[in-house]
Amino acid sequence: MAVRSALINVMAAAARKAGRGLIRDFGEVENLQVSQKGPSDFVSTADLKAEKTIRTELEKARPGFGFMMEESAATLGDGRNRWIVDPLDGTLNFLHGIPHFAVSIALERDGEIVAGVVYQPLTDEEYWAEKGSGAFVSDRRLRVSGRRSLGESVIATGIPFRDNGEHPKYLRTLQAVMAQTAGVRRFGSAALDLAYVAAGKYEGFWEFNLKPWDIAAGLLLVREAGGYTSELLGSGDILKTGNVLAANDHLHLPLGALLRSSMQEAKAK
Repeated sequence: MAVRSALINVMAAAARKAGRGLIRDFGEVENLQVSQKGPSDFVSTADLKAEKTIRTELEKARPGFGFMMEESAATLGDGRNRWIVDPLDGTLNFLHGIPHFAVSIALERDGEIVAGVVYQPLTDEEYWAEKGSGAFVSDRRLRVSGRRSLGESVIATGIPFRDNGEHPKYLRTLQAVMAQTAGVRRFGSAALDLAYVAAGKYEGFWEFNLKPWDIAAGLLLVREAGGYTSELLGSGDILKTGNVLAANDHLHLPLGALLRSSMQEAKAK
């Protein structure tokens, strides 16, 4: 049985409390007050309420820690510890009544992610990891998939929308992966995509231009489940660039090579 630290208990409790509010609001999604932030980028009252709940709970438990949150300004705190929070990853799914979204909370200490929780309220799936202690869903240990062939693999991705991202570059990568794998999936929540790689449901995941709160917790889950993560373009800090490649230990290198080759071909044309 998994032994949770006090830190994970704090994070999980905050995620669950926010999740209860999201479940209530999801049941009344048609009546939500929604304001448009930008093209295909929305913020709902559910988002804001969940973020307030999480902040209140985390500040109560660890008053000196800083915050990086999707919907509000960052705070420095003690300069060493920072919560990185997405109160509702998969907002567009949520607003369209699609039951696939999550709460994501990570703790960054001295520039390194040391703990993460990804919680899917509707299925009550609680993915969590702490550096050096493994990754779990509830009390079950997670391990990335053991598949060794791209031809047998299912790979997840995120598709750029409207004027967000370089569509031709992305389409080249999609074309390459489609041609070499058993299937590509796009479900609309990067946090859950990474959790599913950690759980062995997907063999890999790639996406461009993500935000730290989308991926911080999920990256740790993959690493602690025995997988690998890297900056998709080959250099830089993943949290800063948002270009993510995550895969099991057998397919990280071949998937990365396939993606980079496709991008080089697109650039040459």
